[in-house]
Amino acid sequence: MNLRFHSPLHYTPASETPVADSPSAPARRAVLRAGLTSAAVLGAAAVGTSSEASAATRPRTRPTTPAQALHELAAGNRRWRAFREVHPDETPAVRESLTSGQHPFAVILGCVDSRVPPELVFDQGLGDLLTVRTAGEVLDEAVLGSIAYGVLELKIPLVMVLGHQSCGAVRAAVEADASGTRLPNHIQYLADQIRPSIVRSEEGEARIDATIDANVRAVRSRLTAEPDLAAKVSAGQLAIVGARYELTNQRVHTIN
Repeated sequence: MNLRFHSPLHYTPASETPVADSPSAPARRAVLRAGLTSAAVLGAAAVGTSSEASAATRPRTRPTTPAQALHELAAGNRRWRAFREVHPDETPAVRESLTSGQHPFAVILGCVDSRVPPELVFDQGLGDLLTVRTAGEVLDEAVLGSIAYGVLELKIPLVMVLGHQSCGAVRAAVEADASGTRLPNHIQYLADQIRPSIVRSEEGEARIDATIDANVRAVRSRLTAEPDLAAKVSAGQLAIVGARYELTNQRVHTIN
């Protein structure tokens, strides 16, 4: 879908010059036209607000298949990029319903980067996503257990490994590897996990950028090799995909 942006409406205030006690007919028509135009603009704004509010409160059918889940994420990201978010599933009724259980439709394993919050970049709300975030999407037993919980216990049909442009964790790993510098203990652990994905055939910024994608692929491969998850994939009940978020245009695209 191609989205076109239009220039925003600009409001030009009426002149502050005093109006004569007995304006001419052309002047009266001009005032009338200005009043009608202002009313039309305000009316259009009110309709837009009402439409967005309606979309935000409209009952939703949650995705139950991998294809449906991926389609919903893509649609939400299109809204985010177009500044047309609907902020679904935030109403009092939804909050009340979630006290008795949850039925998220996707697991997002993303980075801790503050610029890439999954619920925002996919325009999703309460109870929609099970999010797990570590620097550089690094896997450990707690992360694996969290993802497995979502798939095996909550029956979530989609797991997405979401990397992003300009990942600081990947940059730190690449630069430490090149210089031989040892990072502070806990950060060095992250670098050690990312190091096998470093694309040494590239140099400079190109190496960092290529390693971001390679790291996503490596994490996805590890997840698909997990027996419990692999069985779900084989049965068509689960898809595990790699994706990347571009900070420059806010687009999420899959990585093969």
